Amino acid sequence: MASEIFSPVILPFSGRIMPNRLIKVALYEHLSKIHGGPPNEYHMGLYTEWAKNDWGMIVTGNVQVSQDHLTLGRDIVVPTLINEETLAQFKKLPRIIHAEDSRQPSTRPLAVMQLSHVGRQSPNFIGGRSIHIPPLAPSPVRVGSNRCVQSNDGSTFLEAQDAPHLSLRALFQVPREMTLDDIKEVQQAFIRGALTALRAGFDGIQVHCAHGYLLAQFLNPKSNIRTDQYSAENALRMVREIIDGIRDVVPRDFVVGIKINSADYVSSGGKPSDETVLKDIQHALDHIRSIAQWGTIDFVEISGGDYESPDFMTTKATSPRQAFFADFAKEARDAMKLDAPADVIIPLVLLTGGLRSPAHLQTALDAGHADILGIGRGSILCPDLPSILRERIAKATAGGTSIASDGEPFAHEPDADLKVPFWFPKVPLIGAGVSIAWYNVRMRRIAESQMVKTADGEQSPAPPPTFEMSGVEAMVRMWVWMDWNKLKFQAVSVAMLILAAVFVLCSLAGLRKLHTPWWHDVYCLFPLHS
Repeated sequence: MASEIFSPVILPFSGRIMPNRLIKVALYEHLSKIHGGPPNEYHMGLYTEWAKNDWGMIVTGNVQVSQDHLTLGRDIVVPTLINEETLAQFKKLPRIIHAEDSRQPSTRPLAVMQLSHVGRQSPNFIGGRSIHIPPLAPSPVRVGSNRCVQSNDGSTFLEAQDAPHLSLRALFQVPREMTLDDIKEVQQAFIRGALTALRAGFDGIQVHCAHGYLLAQFLNPKSNIRTDQYSAENALRMVREIIDGIRDVVPRDFVVGIKINSADYVSSGGKPSDETVLKDIQHALDHIRSIAQWGTIDFVEISGGDYESPDFMTTKATSPRQAFFADFAKEARDAMKLDAPADVIIPLVLLTGGLRSPAHLQTALDAGHADILGIGRGSILCPDLPSILRERIAKATAGGTSIASDGEPFAHEPDADLKVPFWFPKVPLIGAGVSIAWYNVRMRRIAESQMVKTADGEQSPAPPPTFEMSGVEAMVRMWVWMDWNKLKFQAVSVAMLILAAVFVLCSLAGLRKLHTPWWHDVYCLFPLHS
């Protein structure tokens, strides 16, 4: 029944109640100050718009637990010391999400902070470290290199023949293998992040184990070639110790969720055989089943993709990874319940990705793919999506039909319109970055609209999406913050491209290989700095 979408849901371990099954899931926001920091007025504006609408849970963008492991520079970062001063800005965010001045407690969305550590996917220049300091990772395996091992004396690395594209080599260093002390320090950082969320007034946290970030790197045998107690054969130990450490310091009614990456379990290299696919599925389901048997998790979000194959950044549904992902959520849901002891608390499955119409939402519930429903980019295009859905349900009911037959998308998505220029190298991460930029600019515009008061003291309405914006324009607008209405975009774009070219040419000395013509390096590197 359609009303099931808007029925309350009890989270199994914490006992907290979501007013409905719709979740605004985590999105990369790019709104903090350069080199990261606490939430600011842009975050407050953006979440003010989401809080106006009928979401059951609102999850923040990924909050980094390490100041020197950022994604694209403008991340929210957990404070190193927790006190009234460092918590001041964090406390504002859950108050806004709860909309305490306008909502009754029973209708308020749950406010959940997503905690993340980027690991080896923290880039040069904007990752929060000096250029000579590599990021941490389970093993010294660079992004884009499936096999990279350290010699016995620790001095050399043997990289696979399928070496990463030059653009990836320029952006990501060979990481430093984490020591046991490093591992303990990162675990404590996650626990500190949970305490920050608790004391700031959030209802819970979600631990990010997806998208190729640090915890996903421990789970993935391609990036974890350790031989100690944190090896790929004991892949869940890192995550388990973090979850146990968090549960030790938070109350029982504090929500704890996990985000898992289904794509990490797909074998790389050509079309896999049926036997390989079955092996991959079983490996993934074993991890999901183990997590469920911990009995301390409220929900598991199923996602897919990483920086090497960034399916989570795009809306295309053509890759083998996404075909795998389409059925994985139901398999995971069934696996958690299979042979589970009666006293084990089974987490809910949160399905994210591809839920673009009322029919998709209803089918996901009816087919048993999910217990709760995650909306990502749809929440940027339509911050009031829950209200739109209610209207569509009412219209279908009045017409004597079901929303299961309403396949019209909630909104047009710009991805197909964002053409990558011909001079961009054919690197999936670059093409996906164009799409990310468009959505980042859209979020900033929503935030700015809520930062402006109308004559009667209310916030301005959120602006409609601007589908005329090109991919290159979105990239420039994402990285350069200014009043674009007062400038001619074409002139600024040309200036930025010239500066980027100068920067690249100055960087070539350390990147050029002797057997590679210099113009090939320029071709490969140019878009990364444009």
